[in-house]
Amino acid sequence: MLEQNKFKTKKQQQAWNKTLAGRYYNAMVKRPFLFFGLPFLTTIYAASVYFAEFTAYRYEIQDGKVKALSEEEALKLDKGRRKVDMKEEFYRLQQLGKQDDWEQVRVPRMKGESDNVF
Repeated sequence: MLEQNKFKTKKQQQAWNKTLAGRYYNAMVKRPFLFFGLPFLTTIYAASVYFAEFTAYRYEIQDGKVKALSEEEALKLDKGRRKVDMKEEFYRLQQLGKQDDWEQVRVPRMKGESDNVF
């Protein structure tokens, strides 16, 4: 919580300067990078190194699960698979395309909707 008094008496200031917080504050005012910037950067670097190991471990576990599932699924899929010949598939797809018995029907527009004719 913020202090009510902005200014301290000399006696209060001297007592505060003797505390750990007071000494640290005075040192930080004199050398801000050494007492604020360097600890901050060190913390950021240490956290990135620390969390990189957790991330690597997480991805190793996920890769193991995917690899195990893919091997099991490959064994299951090979049993019921039919052999595919390119020529047979080509002719089969050609036969599917010869369905000319369909008729193009225009969808009726809603009342007040434009025909978009230019």
